[in-house]
Amino acid sequence: MDFETLFAKTPATLDEIKTRVSYALERHPLCRNVQFDIVSMPRTSKGNWTISLRSVAPDALWEASDIVADIQDAYDLAAAA
Repeated sequence: MDFETLFAKTPATLDEIKTRVSYALERHPLCRNVQFDIVSMPRTSKGNWTISLRSVAPDALWEASDIVADIQDAYDLAAAA
């Protein structure tokens, strides 16, 4: 089994990532009012995008961060065609 293929990130557009993050945050009761921006970054070993969280209640910070980290582990921002 090729481990690079197994752990490869799925390419996604900016809109797809925004939709996935939005839906994921909406599903968690503490994170429903979290506002965020997606920030494109130069490619590194960890990825090429990050999330800037805004309006996060103190009790939702860890949950929102975990949700975003899981999505960052799964998706890579696809290059614009």
